[in-house]
Amino acid sequence: MTDDKAILAVADPVVGLVNLRLFYGHSEALHGLTMGFPAKQVTALIGPSGCGKSTLLRCLNRMNDLIDGVRVTGSILLDGQEINDPLLDVIELRRRVGMVFQKSNPFPKSVYENVVYGLRIGGINERQTLDETAEKSLVAASLWDEVKDRLHTSAFSLSGGQMQRLCIARAIAVNPEIILMDEPCSALDPRSTAKIEDLMVTLRKDYTIIIVTHNMQQAGRVSDRTAFLFEGHLIEYGETRNIFTNPVRKQTEDYITGRFG
Repeated sequence: MTDDKAILAVADPVVGLVNLRLFYGHSEALHGLTMGFPAKQVTALIGPSGCGKSTLLRCLNRMNDLIDGVRVTGSILLDGQEINDPLLDVIELRRRVGMVFQKSNPFPKSVYENVVYGLRIGGINERQTLDETAEKSLVAASLWDEVKDRLHTSAFSLSGGQMQRLCIARAIAVNPEIILMDEPCSALDPRSTAKIEDLMVTLRKDYTIIIVTHNMQQAGRVSDRTAFLFEGHLIEYGETRNIFTNPVRKQTEDYITGRFG
């Protein structure tokens, strides 16, 4: 439903989709998506509930593998490598493509152990390395000053916004290329939301960020590019300022202006 040439005009995409289709049993949820995600930018996925945004996001680190009856066709290329290759190391893929969920999900461990968990799983237990990574990751997640004196207390003692930033620090700790965020602010108050948005703007200097959001204002504030999906189809994709001020398709304009969705 979109112009493939325009979609693929992203220079050197870190992730490229070519005719991506996803089925839940016999039901097709994603219909032939072709698009590229540029490196070290924020791309927002917008659209009404059930349009396929989160399904698409989960394709990018193969989280849909955990759902029975899912079948994927087409290509998803990460730095030119097909991520649906059955020989691909999925654990390594999920290290390279981290994910932050809608509801913060810290482990029942200390703040410190949450951050270094991925390193420990990878066999890294050298104390200096863990300490340096914990501090660096918490600083990057704008959380260090708030938790540096309680690193060994339970992560559940933090506020909701702090727990979400802790989950971002945990994702950063394993040095990913891409951070996926599935409505990371939907359960947060406006002040915590503002901190996460500021953090995304800062993190895009070092990471590629792809975010699902229902909040049009948020997409306008934090993203460089925006993709509008509807009923599993990619309707329009381009630079955020163009999508929001001069959309090509009336359906996009109607959604952004609140006429439907």
